[in-house]
Amino acid sequence: MSLTVLSVASEVYPLVKTGGLADVTGALPGALTAEGIAMRSLLPGYPAVLRRLGPAETALDLGPLFGGGARLLAARAEGLDLFVIDAPHLYGREGNPYAGPDGQDWPDNPQRFAALGQVAARLGQGALPGFRPDVVHAHDWQAGLAPAYLHYAEGRRPGTVMTVHNLAFQGQCDAGLLATLGLPPQAYSIDGVEYYGSIGFLKAGLRLADRITTVSPSYAAEILTEAGGMGLAGLLRDRRAVLHGILNGIDTGVWDPTADPHLPSPFGAATLAARGDSRQALRARMGLDDDASALVVGIVSRLSWQKGMDAVLEALPALLGHGMRLAVLGTGDRALEDGFAEAGRAHPGRIGLHLGYDEGLAHLMQGGCDALLVPSRFEPCGLTQLCALRYGALPVVARAGGLADTVIDANEMALAAGVGTGVQFAAATRDALEAALGRVAALWRDRAAWARLQANAMGSDVGWSRPARHYAALYRAAARG
Repeated sequence: MSLTVLSVASEVYPLVKTGGLADVTGALPGALTAEGIAMRSLLPGYPAVLRRLGPAETALDLGPLFGGGARLLAARAEGLDLFVIDAPHLYGREGNPYAGPDGQDWPDNPQRFAALGQVAARLGQGALPGFRPDVVHAHDWQAGLAPAYLHYAEGRRPGTVMTVHNLAFQGQCDAGLLATLGLPPQAYSIDGVEYYGSIGFLKAGLRLADRITTVSPSYAAEILTEAGGMGLAGLLRDRRAVLHGILNGIDTGVWDPTADPHLPSPFGAATLAARGDSRQALRARMGLDDDASALVVGIVSRLSWQKGMDAVLEALPALLGHGMRLAVLGTGDRALEDGFAEAGRAHPGRIGLHLGYDEGLAHLMQGGCDALLVPSRFEPCGLTQLCALRYGALPVVARAGGLADTVIDANEMALAAGVGTGVQFAAATRDALEAALGRVAALWRDRAAWARLQANAMGSDVGWSRPARHYAALYRAAARG
């Protein structure tokens, strides 16, 4: 049975990206084609998005939308079928989609993302002639009100799916905005959008969507606990019958070491010697000593407590003591940025830092580092370790969420069976990380074992085919429901 699905998200790669959400929403539509699912993506008309659209037709006059006129554009760009909300008073702001130049959230974010949910609901109810989706799929808190608007609407509605990419970001606003956001009085209840005395965008989606997904099976289990549920564990336990953990994939066309324009030389599992060119280029780019025998540990991450970056700083003496080099690409908390910058100044040639995000450098990091460190305290899925597997950089990961689901620890039994793909450790603490670095150093000395692990890693299935099958089955169940 073929289905039409409307995907609703605040960012979609390559049009606009701040994190892994965009990678998922950008790759999933193409992967679903083979499953008989036609997906169109709805997103806000940020300036960066409008510049990349090219020719776009006005599909629908949306009329007044939270303080100004708006229209719905229909276009095809970057291989994606798109609906874009052209509302300059809401989205006509350069830079970060969520915050101003001072780093503070835009004060009208509740209205900006309520508009996204409201337009999604209107499309779900058939406002656009010739387009009526079978399912509306909302991603993260920014789209969380879409299932709520559909739940409280009159008449026939499509099935709804709510996906949590990171439960830490929940989207809350003052309860006094209930009428402003176009929600009926009865919505403000524990069984609706009310959340600890405020309006909760994510909470609304989790309570009112027909199906809930998150981005790995382990994370789906973790968020049912008080420690992992971040205030929503009780609700999620109540709805566990419709909660599904579907592991993310990566776009293997974008992340392909055999044809990656960001690498100095292509390579694959059968031509691994050519990876040496990327190793050398990364050392040069990051200002590291040109010592081919030294293992280079890479980090491509937000520099935050969640990502375990404080533990990395604490474990630096052990890392350097093993003769390793460290290359860091990321941005985040000022104190952690300053900590890595200070470490780089104290150890020139041994620690390299690029503050910010650079897509090309991210690819070179995957192709040029020997091990990729992901010490997250919680990680719904993680995508960098999937890229690392494909590029032959052994992931060194904390045993959390999707990291635990995607990396096979190279313990003694795994090595004997020939199935390891990386190194897992218990948690983002100095002691655990130091022990993991010791295991990595021992594996690096055994080059035959290292080569076997690289081959296993590069043979891992990290694409979207299997997740797409799970999503297709979920959509069909939601549409029937």
